[in-house]
Amino acid sequence: MDGRVSGHPARASAVTIRPAIREDLDALMALEVAAFATDRAERRAIRHAIASPSISLLVALDDAVLIGAATIERRRGSRRARLSSIAVAPSRSGTGLGRVLLAAAEAEALARGCDTLRLEVREDNGAGIRLYERSGYHRFETVPDYYEDGTTAWRYEKRLAEGEGR
Repeated sequence: MDGRVSGHPARASAVTIRPAIREDLDALMALEVAAFATDRAERRAIRHAIASPSISLLVALDDAVLIGAATIERRRGSRRARLSSIAVAPSRSGTGLGRVLLAAAEAEALARGCDTLRLEVREDNGAGIRLYERSGYHRFETVPDYYEDGTTAWRYEKRLAEGEGR
């Protein structure tokens, strides 16, 4: 990977989803900068996620260019996973890539023995909220001052059934 984040729109169905590898690190850092104004993951956290057996970091590629990522965290002995991050290159916003990444995250959680997926979303992230609610997530908690800039988080949860998210 050359650290670039794609600058041209494309259909989300043309992407490949795979686990992140060390060679994706520069491109993942570029995606963090492009996708998030605050609360960006640090390089060492991404490096840890790539190597950790309890974290699945999935990347979306279009013609070898990294255009999105999703991070799923699990705890040993728990059947609940957490979607700690989903990032889409701004040039791919509105193409359905978020939905593709969410489905891949759900499939990964199921494959790792989890039956529930939880996440947090900024209360001002209308597109994210719509995606999660349309995908069957239910808000169960509000957490004031959750993000670096003081924005409130809404916590969502979805019970994953065998066959969903695949």
